Amino acid sequence: MAKTVTRSGGSGTISPGLLASLDPLLREWLPRQRWFAGKGRPVTGFSLVAATELLPAGTRLGVYHLVLRAHQPDTPGDRYQLLIGVRETLPPRLAPALIGHVTHGPLTGRTVYDALYDTRPAELLLEALRSRARIGALRCARDPAQEIRSGLVPRLMTAEQSNSSVVYGDTFILKLFRRVAPGINPDLELPLALAREGCPRVPAPTAWLEMDAEDGAGESYVLGVLQPYVQGATDGWELALRELAKGEDFGAEARALGRATAEVHGALARALPTVTLGPDRIQPMVEGMVVRLEAAAQAVPALRPYAPALRTAFTALADLAAEGQTWTAQRVHGDLHLGQCLRAPSGQWSLIDFEGEPARPPAERRMPQPAVRDVAGMLRSFDYAAHSCERPAPGWAHACRSAYCSGYAEAAGRDPRTDPVLLRAFETDKAVYEVVYEARHRPDWLPVPLSAVERLAAPEAP
Repeated sequence: MAKTVTRSGGSGTISPGLLASLDPLLREWLPRQRWFAGKGRPVTGFSLVAATELLPAGTRLGVYHLVLRAHQPDTPGDRYQLLIGVRETLPPRLAPALIGHVTHGPLTGRTVYDALYDTRPAELLLEALRSRARIGALRCARDPAQEIRSGLVPRLMTAEQSNSSVVYGDTFILKLFRRVAPGINPDLELPLALAREGCPRVPAPTAWLEMDAEDGAGESYVLGVLQPYVQGATDGWELALRELAKGEDFGAEARALGRATAEVHGALARALPTVTLGPDRIQPMVEGMVVRLEAAAQAVPALRPYAPALRTAFTALADLAAEGQTWTAQRVHGDLHLGQCLRAPSGQWSLIDFEGEPARPPAERRMPQPAVRDVAGMLRSFDYAAHSCERPAPGWAHACRSAYCSGYAEAAGRDPRTDPVLLRAFETDKAVYEVVYEARHRPDWLPVPLSAVERLAAPEAP
């Protein structure tokens, strides 16, 4: 078990029995959350990384900010950020937030719930960010050039996400990371770098919430980021499905989105260091792709017949590197798809959510990569959209892929399709990742990446 570290702040002292009283309820509630990463394995216990009392639990409404390590078999245990509300009873409006009723310990007889659903705790968070508060181990920082008005009414976004987001009066959106780790979070690092570069395609961070390391000397945690809310915007996934349902062409939007992606890549390359990928760097990258393929084939039997052909997508890249070809790597989005893009009413596209693939280690998410990795993610997203529409849309995904790459070329000066070996390797790696994800979390969706696997494994795969 990891060392339990209890810290208090705010208006009272944390009872040492707090975690024990919550333990049986959290074991049931946590695995049901969309953002819980350890699905399929039982939670065997918790240890407390940090606890801060934002409102005393002895009053009508108590609020605890907790960072817990969830222990599971054969894993070191992920850390999760929770905002726990405490009430005598829940009003009907908070029924979806229920965690459970406490039967022992300091909160006996009280009801605990996910406090992000509640107006008052959400207001506390915004006020802390506005005032640059420091409460216990929690630290709030902000961009002094951006004003944060008080009195903005919060509402929790209920769409499926790997984190949680609260919108304040259609002015700001606060993204709280649920699964947290010490160190730099690219979802703060990259938007800050893009803001310094003057890139208008990514909302500039307004404020952010951090927490000191457990020992006070290590790397701190980034817990949340507040950014301007793009009012009236539609995310690319919703827009694509809407146009598909109407039988409308999406080519112009895909082209504009390609240009936006290229502009962000250009700004990142100017703002942060780039590296050259030769054989010594490509070989470990290819080996990682092969390892992921082999692990995926073991986990998902339906993938096994395609594994030998898919491997050639990776070995072909290694062969090119051995012949002397090199590529440029830079910081990239890391998990780009239609749902990570917003189209404003003006028609302007923005990119959001630079956290990267949550399943990958933080250090890996911050490594420079070929920009085509993001391109491959978007190409896969067009495929997902086409398969999500009830009415058949033959050729829709192919047309979007072509338009997107053409738009990218207009802004970047180079077309991703002119390097087919690199593009195929990254699209194959992404499809393999999708196969594992869908098999674990959404089995009904498994045919979508498997259809891409079949195409990518074909002898003349694009």
